[in-house]
Amino acid sequence: MQKGHISVQTENIFPIIKKFLYSDQEIFLRELVSNAVDATSKIKTLSSRGEYKGDLDSLTIDIKLDKEAKTLTIHDRGIGMTEDEVMKYLNQVAFSSASDFLEKYKEDTNIIGHFGLGFYSAFMVAEKVEVRTKSYKGTDGVTWICDGNPEYEIGANDKSDRGTEIILHVGEDSVEFLEEARIQTLLDKYCKFLPVEIRFGTKTEYDYEGEGDDRKQIEKEVENIINNPNPAWRKQPAELKDEDYQNFYKELYPYSQPPLFWIHLNIDYPFNLTGILYFPKLNNSLEVQKNKIQLYSNQVYVTDDVKEIVPEFLTLLHGVIDSPDIPLNVSRSYLQSDSNVRKITNYITKKVADKLNDLFKKDRENYESKWDEISVFVKYGMISDEKFYEKALKYTLFKNIEAEYSTIEEYKEKVKANQTDKHDKIILLYTNNPKEHHSYVQSAQSYGYDVLEFDTVIDNHYMQHLEQKLGDVTFVRVDSDIPSKLVQKEEEQTSVLSEKEQEKVKGLFVESLGSDKENSISLEALSPEDHPVVITVPEFMRRMKEMQALQGNSFGDFPDTFNIVVNTNHPLVADKLLKMKSTEKKSKFANYLYNLALLNQNKLKGEEMSKFINQSIEFMS
Repeated sequence: MQKGHISVQTENIFPIIKKFLYSDQEIFLRELVSNAVDATSKIKTLSSRGEYKGDLDSLTIDIKLDKEAKTLTIHDRGIGMTEDEVMKYLNQVAFSSASDFLEKYKEDTNIIGHFGLGFYSAFMVAEKVEVRTKSYKGTDGVTWICDGNPEYEIGANDKSDRGTEIILHVGEDSVEFLEEARIQTLLDKYCKFLPVEIRFGTKTEYDYEGEGDDRKQIEKEVENIINNPNPAWRKQPAELKDEDYQNFYKELYPYSQPPLFWIHLNIDYPFNLTGILYFPKLNNSLEVQKNKIQLYSNQVYVTDDVKEIVPEFLTLLHGVIDSPDIPLNVSRSYLQSDSNVRKITNYITKKVADKLNDLFKKDRENYESKWDEISVFVKYGMISDEKFYEKALKYTLFKNIEAEYSTIEEYKEKVKANQTDKHDKIILLYTNNPKEHHSYVQSAQSYGYDVLEFDTVIDNHYMQHLEQKLGDVTFVRVDSDIPSKLVQKEEEQTSVLSEKEQEKVKGLFVESLGSDKENSISLEALSPEDHPVVITVPEFMRRMKEMQALQGNSFGDFPDTFNIVVNTNHPLVADKLLKMKSTEKKSKFANYLYNLALLNQNKLKGEEMSKFINQSIEFMS
């Protein structure tokens, strides 16, 4: 055996590799398997060019675990190395054989590695690394051994088959990587779609034999191929049916509901990008939906944190993006700012916007049927991305409580005649809970108003954004004011009570509810069909509180602000309350009407609810 020193600039290269170069210890397996894939790709390229005449049988990469010997082996049947190549590529840190090969055969191959440091990630988990290799050129096999310092050993071996074995003698501080389940998890994460078959031992499959009563289940051991070398995103869209896209989604997210639809990305100029992005069925928990896009570089998994590539709202999509043009740092652990990244971001945003527009224009009925599922996504995009807002304005929909869908312009045209106030603002009435606001909705409809349904987690922000951008609309929740005032028109109904009687009514409510509520009590001449007392929540204050809650903040002890509107035209107020003889009965009755209004706003709870029920029983008795 010869002895020598690895050509590095510092004696401390290995501690640097182990502690600082790679952000995550587990990626050593990704790097070593990627190198094995590169070696396999190279032999295929040489064969296709006629520079290698041997067979290409069994190019599978094997991952072998020997817990007793404390070794993990990555075995490929690729190009292999001569002794000179071992000296060149393993002993000169950062001199990349992949980039060397690319330079020579750049028109004919697709090599993963670009950095030349991937191999050295092995020393993050191994106290000693042994490389056994034999070149396709037919030269003697070579063994290279290094125990994590710049000294190495190199010599001949009797290896008979072409390719390379990298044997990691796993250190005491990394014994987790001798567990079969741990290695299987890493292979599933990092190597699931590598372009060469990767085998990790065997697995048990079940089959049936026989017919009728003689039919029985049998077990059989089969090769455990852990990857799909030809995933859907690497194929042309013309090759794929809807079923293929849906099956690939199951492959990515086995326990998820089927996607609504998808976009196949496929561009080679001015940058290379392939991928499939799916629109999932979203719920109101946005955080659960995020970080489901996986980034690959030539089928090598890089990360699921793609915020540098796609706008934040697009992180609600699921799927795969694969591009060799996305600049990664040396450990591939994070993206680096680059003009290509900005181009890719703009391209993806445009493709998503155009897909939605096509769906809307080609089959509006189908688009409307999916709107409830995709509305959060579209609204999020409109709030956060100006270019997307401009495109989406044409196909974003409003849904009313009758489940009728309209574009913004269609809806404005529909309601402006009846819902334009004295300031020429179109008042868009809405509810975020039709059941809870049922009486308010009914009352608004009795005035001929249309009521929208807004019940997603970001609707407060969305409505405010539209108000600012459109300029001629104002959103008002149906319980924000009494129905006749919702659109703030000039005409008012006349009260059946005199001014003196109205003062008496207000005094009764102030006495019953307490002087602290005097400023919140107002008298209005509503329709006799409206409720006797109505609780309204100021739109501005309610929105502020809900936005603060969405951002995880709180108003602390900020009081629950609402208005108490007494309907002076309702018979229970105009007749019954005023005609009661006993002051005590009047006070109790005013309080009861107030509690009815609280109950209607879901504001009556606990002890107050119990008192109200007992009072109701007393009245009925």
